[in-house]
Amino acid sequence: MSDGLTLFDRRALNRNRARAAKTLADAGFLLAEAADGLASRLLPVTRDFPLAVDLGAQDGALGRAARATADIGTLISTEAGGPLLDALPVPRLAADEEALPFADESLDLVLSSLSLQWVNDLPGTLIQIRRTLKPDGLFLAAIAGGETLKELRQAFIAAETEITGGISPRVAPFVEIRDAGALLQRAGYALPVVDSDTLTVRYGDPFALLRDLKAMGWSNALAERSRKPLRRDVLMRAMQVYAEQNADPDGRLRATFEIIYLSGWAPDESQQKPLRPGSARTRLADALGTTERPAGERAGGESR
Repeated sequence: MSDGLTLFDRRALNRNRARAAKTLADAGFLLAEAADGLASRLLPVTRDFPLAVDLGAQDGALGRAARATADIGTLISTEAGGPLLDALPVPRLAADEEALPFADESLDLVLSSLSLQWVNDLPGTLIQIRRTLKPDGLFLAAIAGGETLKELRQAFIAAETEITGGISPRVAPFVEIRDAGALLQRAGYALPVVDSDTLTVRYGDPFALLRDLKAMGWSNALAERSRKPLRRDVLMRAMQVYAEQNADPDGRLRATFEIIYLSGWAPDESQQKPLRPGSARTRLADALGTTERPAGERAGGESR
């Protein structure tokens, strides 16, 4: 049961991910997309990273893309344990994203691809990551955004409300992009940047989407989920609603995945900072080639 503050059942999540170790390659399109997006954002950073960590490395796609893009010395891949961890290249480490085992100011780069959306205290985890970074160290991550799986969420809500008169949480809520930048600022990152890409995947039937989610380890791990098996009539009605609401003219069905990219730096004196108010050495009026007037005074000497 949930304590009201715990959104995800982390043990269930880890079981889902362990089972997905054998199937992740069959549904790795989303991890590949996120790895490419992160690598493209790492490419312009012209510096080396002697010690880096890939948090929640899953199939290792991000680590491979990062090594091909940036000058990385040692890259430590982490997973909770089990077959996903065993399949990662060394050095690798069993670690929980909610309780990082790294010393303060020990890392030059922290990467993460589609893992941090499953932590219960994302602001706290972002603070932990920032503390592990050396001054001027870089954090770069991809998380699932709020538009992700919106069609599936709506279909289950409609079907369950219609048949049972209530709903059980079945599709996780994800971070909205409008909140992501504020999270980085609250966690103390310098020069935060947030942007997103939306990937629309098309399926022949909605059950193919469910199979992909299971293969990725994205089965329901919400703490408030029902422990009873999903009723067949609810499932079939949800799939019917999904097909009715999300079919393209050719009959294929849309599924939305929003990937939010986060980047920020551990503060350092060498970084650019805004000037203090009143410290400018050039007047704005001179730069614009105009005449400076007191506030409230209009051209021609009129004021009001």
